[in-house]
Amino acid sequence: MQWTEARVRQEVRTWLGENWDPNARLIEWRNKLMDSGWGMPAWPTHWFGKDMPDGLIPTVQEEFARVNAVGVARTGIRLWAAETLLAHGNDEQRERFLRKILTGEEIWCQLFSEPGSGSDLAGVTTRAERKGQEWIVNGQKVWTTSAHHADYGLLLARTNWDVPKHQGMTYFVVDMKQEGVEVRPLKQMNGHASFNQVFFTDARIPLNNRIDEEGNGWRVAMTTLMHERRAANALAGQSRSKTPEGTIYEEERCENTVLSEPYTWYPQRAGRVDLAIDRAAATKTLDNPVVRQELAQLLMMSQCSEWTALRARAAREKGQPQGPEGSLGKLANSYIARQALRVHTITTGLGSMLEGEDAPMEGLIAEILLSVPAISIAGGTDEIQKNIIAERVLGMEKEPRLDGGPFREVRKN
Repeated sequence: MQWTEARVRQEVRTWLGENWDPNARLIEWRNKLMDSGWGMPAWPTHWFGKDMPDGLIPTVQEEFARVNAVGVARTGIRLWAAETLLAHGNDEQRERFLRKILTGEEIWCQLFSEPGSGSDLAGVTTRAERKGQEWIVNGQKVWTTSAHHADYGLLLARTNWDVPKHQGMTYFVVDMKQEGVEVRPLKQMNGHASFNQVFFTDARIPLNNRIDEEGNGWRVAMTTLMHERRAANALAGQSRSKTPEGTIYEEERCENTVLSEPYTWYPQRAGRVDLAIDRAAATKTLDNPVVRQELAQLLMMSQCSEWTALRARAAREKGQPQGPEGSLGKLANSYIARQALRVHTITTGLGSMLEGEDAPMEGLIAEILLSVPAISIAGGTDEIQKNIIAERVLGMEKEPRLDGGPFREVRKN
């Protein structure tokens, strides 16, 4: 089947005309989307898609936006989980999990980081041991968003301690509601509690919840992280210009209220570049030459990052594999956030440290001040991104390693 833009536009417009109903129930509509293939058109036809080239996906999105049609569930790590299972799961796992991820019936979290191995993902020590027809898991994870209400988690665990660390990990889907999984929220310095610690004490995983082969956890995790970094470097998606009425929108808003709560401070950790000019005008510092230079630097950096994201999107639309744009964009976002913070604190002055109703912007500037450091850590630290760029883009030699032997013999934190 040969897809063209004209054909895609006509078919999706016709299908929406026959099926879109703003008063439908949200889950029923998303199930219909999955059956039609228009929910994830770039996916294979036998897995809820239409085998459509990535370059034509914007045409589908335009037609959905034209009638304000709701798409598949995308909040949180759902798409990372779905894309990982599509790439590495078996047919039984895809059949079991993919549909309910994208209809929004099941919530997911990502269980990678640990207290002693945050930046060094391959240093995980959470242990999974096979006993009979299941795996028994013991250990601890940290910085896990949405673990407090997740149904399932993507778990990276150590299954072999006698091989080099990258070879001894296995990837699992774990039931977060079972006995033996304890979730504790972490209070952040900006007042939010978006992340959690997760403790596993003899938690059980069925054999058929192992993703890919035993020992291939690192390879599967790289797929998940690729989609995470791609999302972190993406441009803002299509937003509705008005608040439409209808049962489906009400249910979607309720869903987003619950699932988006952990992410309410994420715009602040990115520095809120959108506020910079208005803030300088409000504080009457636009004529200050130092402020003008810092503001110009911020806007130039932001625009360049946006062009990098566009380049990455264009490559994906042509079907090209993920290049260095993910790490470049992730690192750029850290620099932009810090520059935005510098602009906000210069224009606001000592008021940047105040919270509460009487503070500048009711404490929003203070929240930016406290939140920006997180962007240099989440999703892979700046140092990790620099290593990736140095080795894979600039062709520089890798750093000397002292952890190449059996993981059992590697010194731990």
